[in-house]
Amino acid sequence: MIALIVCHFVLAACAGPLVRRLGRRAFVVLALPPAAATVWAATEWDTVAAGQTVDRSWEWIPAYGVFVDLRLDALAELMVLLAAGVGMLVLLYCASYFTDDTPQLGACAGNLLAFAGAMLALVLADDLITLYVFWELTTVFSYLLIGHGSEHKQNRRSALQALTVTTLGGLAMLVGFLILGQAAGTYRISAIVADPPETTLAVSVAVVLVLCGALSKSAIWPFSLWLPNAMAAPTPVSAYLHAAAMVKAGVYLVARLAPAFADVPVWRPVVLVLGAATMLLGGWRALRLNDLKLVLAYGTVSQLGFLTVLAGAGNWDAALATAVMILGHALFKAALFLVIGIVDRATGTRDLRRLSGVGRSLPYVCTVAVLAAASMAALPPLLGFAAKEAAFYALLHGDASDRWVLAATVVGSVLTVAYTLRFVWGAFCRKPGVADTPARRVGAAFLAPPALLAVAGLVLGPGVGWTDRLFGAYADAFPAPAHPYHLALWHGFGTVMLLSALTWAGGAVLFAGRTAVTRISRRIAWPTADSVFGHLLLGLERLALQITGFVQRGSLSVYLATTLLVMLAGQLAVLFTDRPWEGAVAPRLWDAPLQGALAVLTCAAALFCLTVSRRMKAVVLAGLTGYGAALLFVVQGAPDLALTQFCVETVSMIVFVLVLRRMPVHFQESVSTWRRAVRIPVALGAAATLGVVVWVSGAARVAEPAGAAMVEEVAHHGLKDVVATILVDLRAWDTMGESAVLAAAAIGVTSLIYLHRRSEAPLTRGELRGRTAWSLNAPPRLTGLPQGDDTAPERSWLAAGSTLAPEHRSVVFEVVARLLFHPILVLSLYLLFCAESLPGGGFVGGLVAGLGFITRYLAGGRFELAEAAPLQPGLFTGLGLFLSTGVGLFGLAEGTVLHAWTYHGHLPVFGDFHLGTPVIFDFGVYLLVLGVVLDIVRALGAKVDRQIERAAGALTPVPGTGTEGRGV
Repeated sequence: MIALIVCHFVLAACAGPLVRRLGRRAFVVLALPPAAATVWAATEWDTVAAGQTVDRSWEWIPAYGVFVDLRLDALAELMVLLAAGVGMLVLLYCASYFTDDTPQLGACAGNLLAFAGAMLALVLADDLITLYVFWELTTVFSYLLIGHGSEHKQNRRSALQALTVTTLGGLAMLVGFLILGQAAGTYRISAIVADPPETTLAVSVAVVLVLCGALSKSAIWPFSLWLPNAMAAPTPVSAYLHAAAMVKAGVYLVARLAPAFADVPVWRPVVLVLGAATMLLGGWRALRLNDLKLVLAYGTVSQLGFLTVLAGAGNWDAALATAVMILGHALFKAALFLVIGIVDRATGTRDLRRLSGVGRSLPYVCTVAVLAAASMAALPPLLGFAAKEAAFYALLHGDASDRWVLAATVVGSVLTVAYTLRFVWGAFCRKPGVADTPARRVGAAFLAPPALLAVAGLVLGPGVGWTDRLFGAYADAFPAPAHPYHLALWHGFGTVMLLSALTWAGGAVLFAGRTAVTRISRRIAWPTADSVFGHLLLGLERLALQITGFVQRGSLSVYLATTLLVMLAGQLAVLFTDRPWEGAVAPRLWDAPLQGALAVLTCAAALFCLTVSRRMKAVVLAGLTGYGAALLFVVQGAPDLALTQFCVETVSMIVFVLVLRRMPVHFQESVSTWRRAVRIPVALGAAATLGVVVWVSGAARVAEPAGAAMVEEVAHHGLKDVVATILVDLRAWDTMGESAVLAAAAIGVTSLIYLHRRSEAPLTRGELRGRTAWSLNAPPRLTGLPQGDDTAPERSWLAAGSTLAPEHRSVVFEVVARLLFHPILVLSLYLLFCAESLPGGGFVGGLVAGLGFITRYLAGGRFELAEAAPLQPGLFTGLGLFLSTGVGLFGLAEGTVLHAWTYHGHLPVFGDFHLGTPVIFDFGVYLLVLGVVLDIVRALGAKVDRQIERAAGALTPVPGTGTEGRGV
């Protein structure tokens, strides 16, 4: 089973090259996996018909107990035969339907085969989570298939609509699955069906959520709007997704869970009422449409409602009728969709008002269509008749609610007969006043797939008894009645036969009065679900714009105040409700007086920020608060945190200074007295509340602190630094995620500065024909002082020192930068590799290395930065992410992500050593942080420098363009 599923996806990945090489004939090759699945399912027929199952389980992540469980039973056997068998025929049909020059043919072929694989896995899944994964894969692939031909707005809109409706239903279903799994103590579907959890409020809610997913997938009202619009997809896609596969997934799920939850009070009202309403609404709408494909689409909606009613009825006879009806519907509906594709290709239209005499031009196509349509109208001796008889019998011999539903299904069947006659008449019959439609010849290979499906419906009518054992094996999941129904073509004259005759007569009458029926239908028509959906989206968009306009005022202070007020209100409500301070240990002001002194100084720096009007002073004071927090970490005995805080604060202040070069010296926003009077209490109240929350959270601890256990665990592995070990080993998942977020944030911020492109033009000194940005930003020269080379150093201490204006060079800074650069880099590597036993780590090491490059930039400008770091920052960022992720995935060799290894060796001079994968992981963090720092400095420093020089005309034009260089 697993191999068959994998083959679908592997060959789907090769669809593009196959189509480029073989053209449309590649569909024949792509039909091999579904053909193999069909043959395999056929060989297992006797096994599952005898009530046995075929089980397979793959240990995906054994350490966490994650398995992929597959199971083939009677219901899965039916669905596999349909998904694989019809899928094989549709792929063969595609070889004739499409042309070699069809746009995006390779993508369509791959998505269609991948959908078949996902559907195969869905019906075989014996685990709720596994089923959900493949359920959503069918949603994704259907979105891609419906959106084929994305150059058309209708295709894009229809694909997005289908994705929206089915995904929302799928998310609701996932929540239901989680509740059911927790209530049952297992996620194995077979175990849940065999021993369902006790009916509680939680289980009832879960059942409703699961039904939301199933009904949205099968286009049951009120979720039925997406299926008719999905007819924008190519006809083979419609034949497969909307007749035999995707829309059957919801019916399959209802049928799968009905043995366990049909007795839950909310089950039958939801399933029976919505199913019956869908059957009636879909059938009525099909009577007034003129597009053959839309007629079948609404007919499919109607039939899906019928199938949902049978699948959810929850008794033995209804289960038997469900199985045979699923088979019959797939055969005749897929055949009719394929026939529509042939008619469309042969005549160039699907409008039944323009089609006339096609039956004479295409007699074989007409014969196939009549056979399939007769099965849809439940005429003997076809399979549709036997299925409809079984359905009427099951509902007739049910309880009172079943008989009410029977009345609705009889009316729905009358509508089915009427739109079936309208379909055949509109597609193939001659119409008064309409000239015969010219039609091209249809090849045998083109007609063969629908012909096989139609003939199967004809053969299985008299031979429906062959399926009785298999479908009965599924029905045995329900209590058997005293006189169970058995599948046969003829059960004699009786009430069921009378109801069938009534549907034929009623359908014929409706068709005969089709003009009046169409007029009445259009006169009393409600707004279509599609228009309602469109107005809902439009209203949602307008509401979002109004809320955005109200909330997004462009003021950072307003945003911050709103956030603090929401936090303040929530925390105060909880504090005053629960009163967690009662019985809590009283807080200590400090462990040592030095802590109090540092706290007072830090708070004073923060309060002074309120009084300054110059941006630079505000940055310095804000930086002092960060340094004060770092000193508190030092006093508390947390050197790792202190070192990280010092480095982050230093880099942050430098970045602020670089940004402030392009901003006014003073704050432009005027703050009135009353606003300041409001802001200060909000800030102080938020700080006080947060302090109380931290205190009561610490005082509420009842378990022993984990610190001692972590120290012991770390020492057991020969390590000493608990913090670094937590970051790169025990909680490496968090570090990996935070690293990815850091990289994404840095790339996003710097990309806002690169308006044109991020690629860097060569930073050659020859492009500079005037003064550098730092000289341009310097104060005017003072008269009476030495100029030019009189004050320049005798030698250049920097690689790009010659680009600096001599009167603005600092020999002390250049010497210090030259002497400290390499020691800083060595220090960063030391901090990286000593993290197992001493404070340090990849994050701190990367920041320290970045500070070394920042020093070079501050001393020599952008050309010095280019000499010191000639490689692109993105290379460091990408390589860091690659190393960290690669180390994490390498752990899968032992069954779990981020599994750690340690290599012990001996070197002649250095002695014994060990190298662990956490160190490599930390080295990836080191490179990533270094790349982020370089990217920020290059964007906010070198890029801004170049903008200043360009504005001053200090750059040479780019050859051949007449414009100045635009790279950084």
